[in-house]
Amino acid sequence: MAEPLKNQYGLEIPEKIADMTLSVFSKFDKQGFIKWISTDYDSLELMDRGRKISAALKVFLPDNYQQAVKILLDSAEQTVEFDEGNSIASFLFMPHVNFVAENGLDDFDTSMFALYILTQKFTSEFAIRPFIQGYPEKTLKLLTKWTQDPNEHVRRLVSEGTRPRLPWASRLPEFIKDPQAVIALLELLKDDPALYVRRSVANNLNDIGKDHPCLLADIAKRWLKEASPERTWLVKHALRSAIKRGEKGALEALGYGKPANVLIQNVSVSPETAKVGGAINIVFDLQNLANSKVNLMVDFAIHFVKANGSSAAKVFKLKACELQPQAVQSFSKKVSLKPMTTRTLYSGIHKVEVMINGQTHPLAAFNLI
Repeated sequence: MAEPLKNQYGLEIPEKIADMTLSVFSKFDKQGFIKWISTDYDSLELMDRGRKISAALKVFLPDNYQQAVKILLDSAEQTVEFDEGNSIASFLFMPHVNFVAENGLDDFDTSMFALYILTQKFTSEFAIRPFIQGYPEKTLKLLTKWTQDPNEHVRRLVSEGTRPRLPWASRLPEFIKDPQAVIALLELLKDDPALYVRRSVANNLNDIGKDHPCLLADIAKRWLKEASPERTWLVKHALRSAIKRGEKGALEALGYGKPANVLIQNVSVSPETAKVGGAINIVFDLQNLANSKVNLMVDFAIHFVKANGSSAAKVFKLKACELQPQAVQSFSKKVSLKPMTTRTLYSGIHKVEVMINGQTHPLAAFNLI
């Protein structure tokens, strides 16, 4: 099992931040700062560690917000020895971003300038959300300008920060209800030269589709007209959850909206009795019974048993393919049954279904012990 990220965010992080701050603010009380943070630090999870450091910065930096922000931005420009191969390297600046979000709502201009600089070091996607809610018109106007910024991290902030259902972040209920303001920004970013940005655009659309499936399908159809390969990838990525849900509009947008006249054959789910920690192999063939070629979007679902004895389907991607008349295509997938932090496994009969162009068909079942 991978080492928890918080273990890479020990007291050496506030030590580095203290040294950075002291180099530009000689009155900074490094010892007091570290002592204040050390209490109960080891018991905290990653995000709470970042919040505790930002709370300490509030205590030990000047009370004047603009002066404190200037010190933080100046300190962030210092050369610091840090392992950039470390997956958590950029998190060094998480407390700086938190500080702006937690203390800067009354000073829009200073805070937006700070987030503009800091997002180029550590994403400000969480920090900008209180400003979107507090100053919707001003923030959206600024974000529109940032869609043309030369820095890809700034452009990505536009999309990632406005995601209605950004994971680990507070919801943006106004955009959940009416996402048109967000869509206007995404229109400006859909052909961004950076995959980093385009992936964020796709994730934003994926969020929007959870509440507005028809709107997502309409956008997909429109964006796919004379689309470049890059935009085509973006749209497919944006539709991934809708496809798993079998939504007709999303399937139609990709050319898989028609029911397929196919025969499911040579089905094998093995072993029939599986053990937690093992794996199952799912194999089957599809034959096109029609007199014309057919486009197929093929996935499958396992109905995992829950603690109360009911079940919930988990959809797994297989492939999209084109099948000529009477042609046969084989499909196979190995699924791990090892316990995961996101899914607890329970014993019982687990049904397996195949999803063909959004329509589900029983496939087989296995017993998990």
